[in-house]
Amino acid sequence: MTKKSTQLAYIQAYEYIRDRILNGELERGTKLVEERLAEEMGISRTPVRDSIRKLEQEGLIKDKRVVNPSDSDLRDVFQVRMLLEGFAVRHCAMYLTEGDLDKLRNCVEVGRTGTMEQVMAANKEFHEIIVGATNNPVMIDIFERMQSIIYLFRKTVVYHKRPLLIEEHQEIYDAIVAHDADEAERLMKAHLQLDLEFCLNRMKG
Repeated sequence: MTKKSTQLAYIQAYEYIRDRILNGELERGTKLVEERLAEEMGISRTPVRDSIRKLEQEGLIKDKRVVNPSDSDLRDVFQVRMLLEGFAVRHCAMYLTEGDLDKLRNCVEVGRTGTMEQVMAANKEFHEIIVGATNNPVMIDIFERMQSIIYLFRKTVVYHKRPLLIEEHQEIYDAIVAHDADEAERLMKAHLQLDLEFCLNRMKG
């Protein structure tokens, strides 16, 4: 198996297991059996094992069993995001390159006009550009470790069309362009708080 095909199998396994957990198909407490999952996907056990390890790092699996994040767990994640992305967006307001500004602006435009899948991808890229602009490997690693939980929230706010989601991205972008670090941080934290509240209300039915 080539390096590229191995990576594709890993991505396939990671997304397959993650989505089944987030969609509720793999219920809380379910024990994950590598052989069974590999057979379902028609791949070897190695990418399945690597995917389970990553999902353990992201908090969706513990001791090879599916966990179910509580409201408190989700609030904890968002507190970290607010601190991390609040700092990151301040940095962007002072140092973001023209190239990254163009990418951010494109994310906002796709958010207004794209398909659900395109909006999901643009939302992900918008926040990744901001965190990545810090060039702080520790911050970027922490952000990466939260990706499964972040995906759960992103899917909820995009598919259920949270009001003013893209308008808030526009306001954050405008504050970055204006080099207003205080406003950019305030807007980012308010944006994430609204995401959290919307998702918790949806999850409660």
